[in-house]
Amino acid sequence: MNSLTAAKILLIEDEAQISRFIELELKCEGYQVECANNGISGLTLAREKIFDLIILDRMLPGIDGMEICRRLRRDSQIPILMLTARSEVQDRVEGLDSGANDYLTKPFHLEELLARIRLQLRLNQNKNEDELAFEHLRLNLRSREVFSGEIPLHLAPREFELLALLMQNPRTVLTRSHILSSVWGWGNDVQESVLDVYIHALREKTEQTHQPRLIQTVRGIGYILKESP
Repeated sequence: MNSLTAAKILLIEDEAQISRFIELELKCEGYQVECANNGISGLTLAREKIFDLIILDRMLPGIDGMEICRRLRRDSQIPILMLTARSEVQDRVEGLDSGANDYLTKPFHLEELLARIRLQLRLNQNKNEDELAFEHLRLNLRSREVFSGEIPLHLAPREFELLALLMQNPRTVLTRSHILSSVWGWGNDVQESVLDVYIHALREKTEQTHQPRLIQTVRGIGYILKESP
């Protein structure tokens, strides 16, 4: 399975038969898929979790696809592929102007949908070479931006370097000495207790109260970034 087919896709579609068909086909292709059947739950998922692409129906109960596009584009550049039964040129223009990256009219051929998905993922992958992701966290090494879902986080420079180190080495135990030398530099005279303070601050900023702890203490050794069992 390559990095494109391992991508996480959010499908927001209220027609159960179409949603189930697309979901099954995408999973057969190796994609990870989550589904929402209305605009409100779809927008909530898009903001709370990290996805590589959103497939979005234009006509949805609650909040329609156009409004979802506009809201997401205020702070996110995630690829959005809009589906619609409307085939008029003006409808396509409105969909693209609302922020969609591509626009596919129903009924469509599965092969075309899959090809458009692959294209958007390739384009986005080229833009995201400097981006790290783990669970709900996303960190850009070049822009030094950090997000929890779609919510921007404000980290101090040393907190950013510490989180970047952990995200570059997920599920790997990092010793205290390795962390101190990597983040503070060789020959530093920083006490290990300072590292504990920064870890505590980082947990406060990056971890949500209703979610399991990601930055875990390995007693007597150091720390590890991993999913809780």
